[in-house]
Amino acid sequence: MYEEEARRRPKGRNLRPLLRLTPFLRPYGRQMLFALIALLAAAGATLAVPLAVRRIIDHGFTAANAALVDKYFLAMMIVVVVLAIGSALRFYFVMWIGERVVADIRDAVFSHLLSLSPAFFEAQRTGEVVSRLTADTTQIKSAFSSTASIALRNAVMLIGTIVMMVATSPKLAGLSLLALPLIVLPLVTYGRKVRSLSRSAQDTLASSAAFAQERLAAVSTVQANVQEDAARAAFGAATAEAFTAAARRTLARAVLTALIIGVASGAVVSLLWIGASAVIAGSMSAGTLSQFLIYAILAASSMGQLSEVWGEVQLAAGAAERISELLDEKPAIAAPADPRPLPHPPKGELALENIRFAYPSRPESLALCNVSFTVKTGETVAIVGPSGAGKSTVFSLAQRFFDPQAGRVLVDGVDVKTAVPQEVRSRIAVVPQEIVIFSGSILDNIRFGKPEASDGEVMAAAHAARVDEFAERLPKGYATEVGERGVTLSGGQRQRIAIARAILRDAPVLLLDEATSALDSESEAFIQQAIEKLTANRTTLVIAHRLATVRNADRILVLDGGELVAEGTHAELTATSPLYARLAKLQFQAAPA
Repeated sequence: MYEEEARRRPKGRNLRPLLRLTPFLRPYGRQMLFALIALLAAAGATLAVPLAVRRIIDHGFTAANAALVDKYFLAMMIVVVVLAIGSALRFYFVMWIGERVVADIRDAVFSHLLSLSPAFFEAQRTGEVVSRLTADTTQIKSAFSSTASIALRNAVMLIGTIVMMVATSPKLAGLSLLALPLIVLPLVTYGRKVRSLSRSAQDTLASSAAFAQERLAAVSTVQANVQEDAARAAFGAATAEAFTAAARRTLARAVLTALIIGVASGAVVSLLWIGASAVIAGSMSAGTLSQFLIYAILAASSMGQLSEVWGEVQLAAGAAERISELLDEKPAIAAPADPRPLPHPPKGELALENIRFAYPSRPESLALCNVSFTVKTGETVAIVGPSGAGKSTVFSLAQRFFDPQAGRVLVDGVDVKTAVPQEVRSRIAVVPQEIVIFSGSILDNIRFGKPEASDGEVMAAAHAARVDEFAERLPKGYATEVGERGVTLSGGQRQRIAIARAILRDAPVLLLDEATSALDSESEAFIQQAIEKLTANRTTLVIAHRLATVRNADRILVLDGGELVAEGTHAELTATSPLYARLAKLQFQAAPA
């Protein structure tokens, strides 16, 4: 997706990606003003030092000039104090702005990622996206903080020293300008190369981070298949590729720094040579030459610092380009300009009308073809069929994670395309087939369904889902930390937490995808009782491969190959649907008598 588009774009031509992030600076104009004032004060203090040096040298260190020398040194002490305070304030404000801006960028990127539809994450590896959110923003932080501080100081110093060089000796200043093209040319040429290599290095780093996250998230699977050595080798190859890209980038920066420092220092030596000849000839005083020389050294130093900073800026530009690609990604699912409100109070009706849908990653294969059905208020409808029939796709469309290519999905009589997606989803509670448990406590995970719920409401939902059966036996009870992805819990325990989360939401529509698939027989009986109470006055759509869990549903829909091939009660379908009858025979006759 956007990786291929990024590779097709011309790289290294400008700093436009960084300029794309400048709106994040606007709220902090006052801090930027304070930083500018401190910067100018520190630069002015530094530029005043050569003036004092010139006068001291020209007037000489004699007893007659002792009072004058004392005055100049006292003035220099004041200049040093101003320089110290100005530099400290500049550093503080610029670093504060950098940290604040990067925090805002991270918030904006994360918020934008949450607005993107599942279709985006189907095409992207989560580890690479997280790398952009963390590693790339860290790289940008240097551009807006320490790098910006150094760049601003040296840019102001360079301008100031050039002005003072012209004021001190126009002839020598004019000669020094001859070296300027030799300095600018490497900056432009190698700057482009550094940025291009920086983008390559960040891409390879993100790829290795994505690989590591995938393997560590499934470390038990890696170990069970005895693939530790293969994983180490693959990750080693990825990190070696990242190192190679970073080494090439560093070499380009080193060459750039050497060229700038060499040209600038050579220019200073040449100017000193010419100036010394002028002093010998009597056309220039030693103090004037000293003053010009100090300014020239300051200018050369600033150029050297700027060349190094330019490399850092190019690194940040490469990272900013990757961040901008995320921010520019448009959500496939968004609220219309004039959304239609859902009726209040909620009725809990769900309907699909002539749905044709193919996943964006598989556009040539229809997941649903001309599917139509209606689930009325308070009705329990089951969806059955072989794997890949399109059952879970129905749930995804009901929650508007995707839009169908043809047909409509209606919630309470409103086409979900015309409503705000969050409002549609607020009327639906889901127990998915693949349970998601977050790091935190059991109580936190149940409350995720309704963050504003009281402890009493959470506990009631936990009891209804029989979470109490295992939670109360844990050392810390409901406050027990479950680990990342709930690794300390069994599959059945995770599923009961998910059911409690759905119960707590108290939504008018329930989507139960294999709601009891991971439970033992005793727990399943408890859960079925809780679900029967829960679905008494709610619209419920249930997916189950085990027909015993849905045989008492008001209606059963049979899907096969993305088509609705049969509809009716368990008894009706057993008599009229060959597919359902075959599934029933396989399951019920296989059960022990």
